[in-house]
Amino acid sequence: MKETKQKITTSRSGGFGAAPVYFTAISTILGAILFLRFGYAVGTLGFWGALLIILLGHLITIPTALALSEIATNTRVEGGGEYFIISRSFGLKIGSTIGITLFFSQAISIAFYIIAFAEAFVPFFQWWEGHFGFALPRQVVSVPTLLFLAASILWKGTGSGMKMLYAVNIILFLALGLFFLGQPIAPVEVAEGVAEPIVNSNFGFTNGNLLFIVFAICFPAFTGMTAGVGLSGDLKDPGKSIPLGTMGATLTGLVVYILIVWKLAVSASPEELVADQLIMSRIAVYGPIVIPLGLAACTYSSALGSILVAPRTLQALAADGNFPFPRMNAFLSRGKGENREPFNATIVAFLIALVFVLIGNINTVAEIISMFFLITYGALCLISFLNHFGSPPSYRPRFRSKWYFSLGGFLLAIWVMFRINSLYTVLAMVVIATIYLFLEHYNKDEKGLGDLFEGALFQLNRRLRVFMQKHQKEIENEEWRPSAICISPNSFERDKVLELMKWISHQHGFGMYFHFIEGYYSKHTYGESREILRMLIENQKEHNSALYIDTMISPSYTSAIAQVIQTPSISGMENNMVVFEYDKTHPEELQRIIDNINLTKAGNFDICIFAGSTYPLRTRNDIHVWIRATDEKNTNLMILLGYIIISHPDWKKSQIKIFITSTSTDTEDLKRVLKKRIDDGRLPITLTNIEIVILSEHQTIRDAIVQRSKQAGLTLIGFREETIKHNGEQFFTAFPEIGDILFVNASHSKEIN
Repeated sequence: MKETKQKITTSRSGGFGAAPVYFTAISTILGAILFLRFGYAVGTLGFWGALLIILLGHLITIPTALALSEIATNTRVEGGGEYFIISRSFGLKIGSTIGITLFFSQAISIAFYIIAFAEAFVPFFQWWEGHFGFALPRQVVSVPTLLFLAASILWKGTGSGMKMLYAVNIILFLALGLFFLGQPIAPVEVAEGVAEPIVNSNFGFTNGNLLFIVFAICFPAFTGMTAGVGLSGDLKDPGKSIPLGTMGATLTGLVVYILIVWKLAVSASPEELVADQLIMSRIAVYGPIVIPLGLAACTYSSALGSILVAPRTLQALAADGNFPFPRMNAFLSRGKGENREPFNATIVAFLIALVFVLIGNINTVAEIISMFFLITYGALCLISFLNHFGSPPSYRPRFRSKWYFSLGGFLLAIWVMFRINSLYTVLAMVVIATIYLFLEHYNKDEKGLGDLFEGALFQLNRRLRVFMQKHQKEIENEEWRPSAICISPNSFERDKVLELMKWISHQHGFGMYFHFIEGYYSKHTYGESREILRMLIENQKEHNSALYIDTMISPSYTSAIAQVIQTPSISGMENNMVVFEYDKTHPEELQRIIDNINLTKAGNFDICIFAGSTYPLRTRNDIHVWIRATDEKNTNLMILLGYIIISHPDWKKSQIKIFITSTSTDTEDLKRVLKKRIDDGRLPITLTNIEIVILSEHQTIRDAIVQRSKQAGLTLIGFREETIKHNGEQFFTAFPEIGDILFVNASHSKEIN
């Protein structure tokens, strides 16, 4: 599948116009279901129920026709019809996945219409059985018809197919005209001997519980809407012909079906409509002749439309190298003549159709077709919606639909699929997922699902950030959560602070980490920053991190801090916490942190200083939170940070322990106050995890911390600005015996909601 992609080129000078698109689509829309199943629909559901089916079907097909017309006027449409449009919009992986299922739907459609074509010969089959005493299988008509159709297309090509298409359309519309001129089957005698048709019993909505069962039977009537698009490679101006032909056929079909339902409702009783699948032949002028002839014409023309489309889809799939064997791609993409008509692909399509013709079950085939066509229609609507929502500059169609039509068409298609047959829907999705994974394996470099929503996500993110900025006052009054930023030049020498930021940003908070590159912004430093960023992102992928990574080039650490604290948060809320880091074995690094604390405090940031030890991470040990009498502002922030960090899966075997230092022996009040605060905040900390540490006369807070937290996984200790002024580095370097420490200073007291 990695060979150079072939390209189907067609001479446009002699190409078709909008008429073949229209007649291919309308001959498929006004097909077998119209003649064989709409009498049953009206008899079962009544006029309004049948009308609801028509409207529901067109609520899917009209948005699809609009989306298809829109996309077709945005790009140069070549051979492959719907497949080409989907693959050039979604990428080859997704386009090929849908294209393969679309081809099978189109190929099976040939069989569906040929099977229905055989139903036009019911009078012959009845005559045979009456004279010879045994019934003939329908295949005695359907198989020779399929072979004749195959021979005509393979021998004469598309041109002959178009001539037959025009001829059968004339017969089709003649039959429909005579049907509308026909009289009701049986009048009923009412007062004063006046005869009126039986209509009252049909003008209602009956058997609502059967709505989707009947819809499943009738929906293939609307699936021919995009049939003409498959001729895209043979059109002189697809951007003009596809919208005109497709929309014209869709609207014509809508009007004709509404008139058909009305005519059936006023012409026969519900019992007669349900019992006789060729009820139209009893209503139309010369009905016994023209209706079977019209059925034969429409089903034959529908089969013809499908056989003109399916091979072109397969040819385009092979031309893009979507199959795993180069010889297979070369064989299927090979064309015949100047216009590269898909000779080999036509043979394959006919062989698939022949299998289903031999099966001969029209209802089973109809449900299979409906599932895959609905998936295709939903995909087309989704493409249009994502292009509207994502607003890529390259999306400039000459014909524009509305995004809500496209979104509605997509959602409705999926909903209807489940209502028709949940099992078939799930199986269809499993088949598509399997095909996609197969193509993903062979086309790793092509666009896939990851790229599909890129533009839409970009727009969603942009709009959310603007919305949150406009509502910042409301956000500030809501529950506090950390939006932390950290900058360090030591990303590759030590990664503990990256782990800390990963824990903070896992579920309840947001985190942005900047790798600091000291120097002036230049082409060289920019290139260096891109390479470092790439390596850091790759490393975070392995750790399944939600941390946002970037780089910062600046002449000094102070200027870098000034830039970083003014950087907007990707979360949409203001950054509220700055995390510094240093290595305990390099206490000289503390000075530059202390020198910049006043700078960050000017922005009312909470300050965290992470002191990394030489010990490995000990996430199986507990998180210790130390609270002193001077930690009034820091207490809640430390408890919340402990809870946020321990919620990460790395800490799943640990718990939070809170130590409260006091010089008083009356500890119950302290314990009660803290317990109430924790209970009100619904934090997972029990009373047994709270310890009151009574400091003796000669014992320091340092001694108590070292004694109890030497083996802790992480220790949280609060500090005040006065501590830095009086003790400076000494306070932070006073705990060499214990492991990793997070020193915390809150800009203001936090509420535990």
